[in-house]
Amino acid sequence: MRTLTRRLVTDTGYLLLGFPLGIISFVLLVTGLSVGASLVVIWVGVPILALTLLTARGLADLERARLSGVLGREAARPRYPEPPPESGWLRRSVQPLMSGQGWLDVLHGLVNFPVATATFCVAITWWAAAVAGITYPLYGWLTSRIPGNTELPELLGLGDGYGINSVWYVTMGLLFLITLYPVIRGMAVLQAGLGRSLLTGVAELRERIDDLTEGRQAAAHAEANALRRLERDIHDGPQQRLVHLAMELSRAQRELERDAGAASATIGQAIKATRETLDELRALSRGIAPPILADRGLAPALAALAGRCTVPVELDVRTEERFPALVENTVYFVTAEALTNVAKHSRATLCTVTLVRVDDTLLLTIGDDGVGGAHVAKGHGLSGLADRLRGVDGELAVRSPAGGPTMIVAEVPCG
Repeated sequence: MRTLTRRLVTDTGYLLLGFPLGIISFVLLVTGLSVGASLVVIWVGVPILALTLLTARGLADLERARLSGVLGREAARPRYPEPPPESGWLRRSVQPLMSGQGWLDVLHGLVNFPVATATFCVAITWWAAAVAGITYPLYGWLTSRIPGNTELPELLGLGDGYGINSVWYVTMGLLFLITLYPVIRGMAVLQAGLGRSLLTGVAELRERIDDLTEGRQAAAHAEANALRRLERDIHDGPQQRLVHLAMELSRAQRELERDAGAASATIGQAIKATRETLDELRALSRGIAPPILADRGLAPALAALAGRCTVPVELDVRTEERFPALVENTVYFVTAEALTNVAKHSRATLCTVTLVRVDDTLLLTIGDDGVGGAHVAKGHGLSGLADRLRGVDGELAVRSPAGGPTMIVAEVPCG
């Protein structure tokens, strides 16, 4: 209830203040545009138009500051192009006219005036009707206390039909009071939506483009790191084993002519090395495309990861549906890397892994009772997880105070 009241007061203040600001903006901008356009042929109008756009920018900044109270978050401010430092007065005068956002600021100042007027009238009407209707019975009591007053009650409708009028006005007042919050909220959102689309739309689009670019770069960085790690693992593991295997087989071939027993022993060692190499290749293949994930989905794949972890894992997967391959691979690799970190660094005795779908997001939570100290700084294992998640517009949150416990939460969009 307190939150609704605070919201109602905030929205009402936004609408009431928006009307005089709308008048000021409209008058200043119409005057500046008219004078500037009429004098532009003799170049005097150019600085006037530039000053008008700078005025619109200041008024737009004020409106962006007011939007945060209605929208519940800070409104993004677009970047306005600045002239080069060595520019002359003419370039500096013309520069505001070259900004597309500057003209959107002007458009908002012009279009906002009729909208602010309409929302202001609705707000005043609803508040006045609600307050006047509910307090109508007090009029009779107050006017009856005025000595010798006989005309005022009749003028206010407080005569013989006072009782019927009171019921009617109180009923109407309650109706307006019940609908006060949704009406005021709707008017505030309507006016704020206009400001958001014209004053922050370009900035939000630019931020979205920057986020997508950063996400692609993070995904490419994570993929490059994974390929380099895989190349190093193959070079240091299976490749060396295969070289050694080739040498052992060559030796066995030579020994067959002299000592069959020694050759048999060498072949036995080669067979053992072959099995070890196959095991290592299987382990590496799990980091590329685990067959169980492609064939059976996340629940069995995560169960296989939990079973291989050297720390006991409590697994709770609350979704059985299949998701796009990119989503499932991301969840799998984040879990695999996190469990590897738990096994290597946490000194934990228990780990928990929970996967649940919340609307259009997969929420992966990994916790352990280890020594803590994990973070996503560059050069640490978790930074790769953050890069991989940014590649799919996901987010990673880590809480790991010194002494533990550690909690890692990954959000992966799946809608």
